[in-house]
Amino acid sequence: MNLIVNGKAEIYQEDCRTVADLLNLPAWNRRLVIVELNGEIVAREDYTTALLGDGDRIEVVHFVGGG
Repeated sequence: MNLIVNGKAEIYQEDCRTVADLLNLPAWNRRLVIVELNGEIVAREDYTTALLGDGDRIEVVHFVGGG
């Protein structure tokens, strides 16, 4: 499946069907993030039901601590 994540087009396995599946990949796993899917913010409780489709645009913003 072709997805555009943070402005970069990439091909993902077909088993990456939901926002939760995407966030379980090593690049995002265990990070505190906010997800926007095709211009709409996805609530954390909807990650497992928010389906991804070919060509979707996803923005994942993660928080970085510092001082």
